[in-house]
Amino acid sequence: MKTLYLIRHAKSSWEFDLDDHERPLNDRGLVDAPKMGTFVREKITMPQRIVSSDAVRAKTTALLYLKALGIPEEQLELSNELYDFNGTGLDNFIRSCEDSVNKLMVFGHNNALTHWVNQYGDKAIDNVATAAFTQINFDVERWEDVDQGKTTLYVKPKQLK
Repeated sequence: MKTLYLIRHAKSSWEFDLDDHERPLNDRGLVDAPKMGTFVREKITMPQRIVSSDAVRAKTTALLYLKALGIPEEQLELSNELYDFNGTGLDNFIRSCEDSVNKLMVFGHNNALTHWVNQYGDKAIDNVATAAFTQINFDVERWEDVDQGKTTLYVKPKQLK
């Protein structure tokens, strides 16, 4: 059994004239990310591997989630492959994960995440919200064999208000 935790980065700021890769979280994002981490802490089994897009907004979201989960930030890996918007990089990354990892947590971007959860989960989600958490379980032994899974949890910040 493989379990995938997918998290979209929290709400980011367009206030500054920055390269897309460098955009920070806005005030709402800085509140939503730790709130979501606190909520899922009681709902999940801790991941064995945690990887984020290396974009500032995704990395910051990951660090805020990890603090709320009680996971040391040193466990966070960064990958430019996850700075992906169409889903190809995300799919390649997940399928190439070591099979010794049964619980994988990934922080990334839309539209890649919405495409992925609809392609491989069994619950239709129109648009994965910012800071949203999705858990999909797969009855496989190897990540490269991931196909149709079961979406066991989807929660977004607005549901926690």
